[in-house]
Amino acid sequence: MEYWNSTAETMPRQELEQWKWRRLQAAMDHARRLSPFWRERLPENITSMADYAARVPLLRKADLLAAEAASPPYGTWPSLDPALGVRHHQTSGTSGNPPIRTFDTERDWAWCVDTFCTALHSMGVRPHHKGLVAFGYGLFAGFWGMHYGLERMGATVIPAGGLDSRSRVRLLVDYQIEVLGLTPSYAMRLIETAREMGIDLAREANVQIILAGAEPRSAFTTRTIEEAFGARVFNAAGTTEFGGVFMFECTARREACHIIEPSCIEEVLDPVTEQPVGYGEEGVRVTTGLNREGMQLFRHWTEDVVVKRPHTECGCGRTWDFYDGGILRRVDDMRKIRGVSITPVMIEDVLRGFDEVNEFHSSIRTVRGLDTIHVKVEAGDISGEAAESLCGRITEEFKREIGIRPQVELTPAGSLPRSKWKAARLHDERELAPQA
Repeated sequence: MEYWNSTAETMPRQELEQWKWRRLQAAMDHARRLSPFWRERLPENITSMADYAARVPLLRKADLLAAEAASPPYGTWPSLDPALGVRHHQTSGTSGNPPIRTFDTERDWAWCVDTFCTALHSMGVRPHHKGLVAFGYGLFAGFWGMHYGLERMGATVIPAGGLDSRSRVRLLVDYQIEVLGLTPSYAMRLIETAREMGIDLAREANVQIILAGAEPRSAFTTRTIEEAFGARVFNAAGTTEFGGVFMFECTARREACHIIEPSCIEEVLDPVTEQPVGYGEEGVRVTTGLNREGMQLFRHWTEDVVVKRPHTECGCGRTWDFYDGGILRRVDDMRKIRGVSITPVMIEDVLRGFDEVNEFHSSIRTVRGLDTIHVKVEAGDISGEAAESLCGRITEEFKREIGIRPQVELTPAGSLPRSKWKAARLHDERELAPQA
């Protein structure tokens, strides 16, 4: 097994824990001295990791937004003068909340890129590869780190930010790109575009490694992407607030997403009691950053639902624990409809099982006093009995898999929007209804 940094990736657990404790002490000292925000939240004389978890309050997104509002764009949060920043990024805002805005110093950005190198190298990316990064190159941190990570590794990078989907498909074929970075939603869009162009990506292109991140994906979507491209799909995740990648999928065990432990402390807490859960139990990921100097993060409640497993259950030799299946869903993505808990991934898993479905959009509406799932489905040029049959089959599959009968509406080909970034798959329109 090859590693990007063998010393860090195979460090004995005792040494790793000592390393993290020293880094945490240094990070807290830096934050107390230089950040007004953290000076109020970080107690003095923290004596251990357990003491840290017991005394430092959880950080919510609302806390960061309030800190920024004090003096936009960064407020009281930074631990260094923003003039030292070499990059600015902000969160996508797909949750409907205002974006969180951040900057990175030169050292911060070097660390962020290194986390991407760790992830990409683990997936098999090497200097002789050619990579295409299919995202908008805008304010979202997104795949910027992947672009620079490929460069640092010596790979050739083809940025395709300003191109349409047909041009990107053409590049994949003409340049025989081996490494592709994009969201799962946009991967499905490229598959659809290639079919419209009469191109068999698995046969005519040469993609071998796909990093499909930035949003949860169903197992069916993963299989669909892999079969269409003839490539292995990998998972990795980072956040703008954290500033880099915190986990990546290992080649030795499918869906084992190793935590880059020298860079962070990852707690998994019960979503209700906010107490720690053990290995193998679902909980919410709470993260502390150990390497960023400009905008620091301590005990950030991420809303990500995960299941942590011990490193010994993966055969790669890394001593870093992993999240089984990566981010399973988000707490704030879940909605209850007539007592049934529903997430966007559950809906996607049902709809992707129908070959006729090209795209879909789902929402929660109140119909005759009852909360109802409304699904718009784009299914090509079908009508009459075929359309009725498809709607009926989708309805029955929803009922069988999820427990609720939806309203299904077929829409014309090309009528639903395609996302090149994070796709918002489930809109709660009950909140838009006028109050009596």
